[in-house]
Amino acid sequence: MFLPRSVKVKRTADDDESCTAKKNKLCSGESLLEEITEFQDCKSVRTETSASRCSLNEVIQEHAEPVVEDVGIANATLGKDNQNTDEDGTSEEPIKSFSKSQRWAEPGEPVCVVCGRYGEYICDETDEDVCSLECKAKHLLQSQEKEKTQKSSQLTKDSQAETHLPNTPYFYRDHSFILGLRDEQIENLKQQLGIAVQGKQVPRPIVEFEHCGFPDTLNHNLKKSGYEVPTPIQMQMIPVGLLGRDILASADTGSGKTAAFLLPVIMRVLKETETPSALILAPTRELAIQIERQAKELMAGLPNMRTVLLVGGLPLPPQLHRLKQSVKVIIATPGRLLEILKQSSVQLHGIKTVVVDEVDTMLKMGFQQQVLDILEDVSHDHQTILVSATIPVGIEHLANELLHDFVRITIGEKNLPCSNVRQIILWVEEPSKKKKLFEILNDKKLFKPPVLVFVDCKLGADLLSDAVHKITGLQCTAMHSEKSQVERTDILQGLLQEKYEVIVSTGVLGRGLDLVNVKLVVNFDMPSSMDEYVHQVGRAGRLGHSGTAITFINNNSKKLFWDVVKRVKPTGTILPPQLLNSPYLHDQKRREQQRLKQLQNSLVTGDNIMDIIRKHDKNNSQR
Repeated sequence: MFLPRSVKVKRTADDDESCTAKKNKLCSGESLLEEITEFQDCKSVRTETSASRCSLNEVIQEHAEPVVEDVGIANATLGKDNQNTDEDGTSEEPIKSFSKSQRWAEPGEPVCVVCGRYGEYICDETDEDVCSLECKAKHLLQSQEKEKTQKSSQLTKDSQAETHLPNTPYFYRDHSFILGLRDEQIENLKQQLGIAVQGKQVPRPIVEFEHCGFPDTLNHNLKKSGYEVPTPIQMQMIPVGLLGRDILASADTGSGKTAAFLLPVIMRVLKETETPSALILAPTRELAIQIERQAKELMAGLPNMRTVLLVGGLPLPPQLHRLKQSVKVIIATPGRLLEILKQSSVQLHGIKTVVVDEVDTMLKMGFQQQVLDILEDVSHDHQTILVSATIPVGIEHLANELLHDFVRITIGEKNLPCSNVRQIILWVEEPSKKKKLFEILNDKKLFKPPVLVFVDCKLGADLLSDAVHKITGLQCTAMHSEKSQVERTDILQGLLQEKYEVIVSTGVLGRGLDLVNVKLVVNFDMPSSMDEYVHQVGRAGRLGHSGTAITFINNNSKKLFWDVVKRVKPTGTILPPQLLNSPYLHDQKRREQQRLKQLQNSLVTGDNIMDIIRKHDKNNSQR
């Protein structure tokens, strides 16, 4: 049955008096017309004049009858308890059977969801307001019809998604348009886009996503996510990945590497029956969360495509529960995945594709052994993709150990800052750095919120954030590894929604994250390495957007002077005279030239072979 609203809504004293008056009149046998008149005066019941001619017994009999015959819903519940009993033992007014017996609602009163009259009762099945048994029955019928329609619509969508998928296993083949291009045209295209490839039988780059033969659903998701044309890394990496080849890929930060490996992963696991089928490792929680969000956008509408996020800083039980839901793709940080593997809560023997994102960061953070331990649980016949913005020496050794017959793809000049970012190098002594930052934030030409300010320590982030808010009045917050995962997620969402005008961060925001609305980066503290510098500068140039990066430098960063000049000067950036005239710079330059000279002297060439022989003979004769 449904509940009278009086059970949940407390009546006033006037309402109680009116109800008591009505009960007394009913018990005394007065005519129905007098009863209706009294209740009209106290705003309780509105009845058509035809009902005034009915006797009291007919009205009571009418209230005792079940709902109309054409409504066959819940007769057992609708016909029960038509009368309630007050605490003092007096009987309450019978539940109204028909809507015409109910008065119209006064302003501010609940309204019946079916007919618009006074919603005196609450339907116990839907918690909606209804005026009578008749309207309750109609409301339940409408609810059932709506539920059936939604289920039918969902089944139609699922069947359409199935029909859009190929019935046969997917095999990548070069599109006819790509095959129609001459070799010279392909090489010219690669040269113009800065695509360098090493490997055997490397497929040609695609020019459009349609050249891959993706299902219609996936093509729709690509356009919905804003992918109109592939970026250079996507043009070359996607066809190689679709062929199942191992890959070592390097490209500028913000060049679209995530989609470049996600699309082959999706197509590879789409028809796999074993779960899980793919593993994506990321060095930080934020990057893993971003990868899963992008994966869900691209997988929307594809059948049986589920992901699980396994990262530290979030409760473990929900992640273990999610693992049991036949997930296809695991996106994890190494530490949390190893923790779960030790509990034997997941098996990786069905993994067909492994992606290690931001490999250079993995090595720098000391995760190499953890990655190797994880891969020991993966079957040997899997595809491995290593992705990075830079290629330090350690990655070369790791690639030779993990990859087989791999393709190396490099986009742009190796380890140079993003070309879309205008770089400004300022010589600022330590005591003057805060003042210079405030000047930048007050400069209308430079200040384009949200601004990302990088510092080298957690305490510095907190202190500088407070100072910026106090001096400038801007909405500012600090971001570092000591923040809880909930706080870090809220800060990232606030950054994307432009809730904050300035965020002071350590290096946790310097890697991989698509902070596309950031147009200005300030390196308040010069990073400890040029690789970190490249990544942090790249936060202002995501996915082809232009931006500005301002870096404060002084003698505290003297070890990097020569590297800064080598990498930044070719971009046309004007360097401060204090840097160019520094004795540390000239000393570092001289040492590198000496090393290069020694290396050249150690090489045997046609020009120096006779000199080497004479020198060797002379040394032997002296002995």
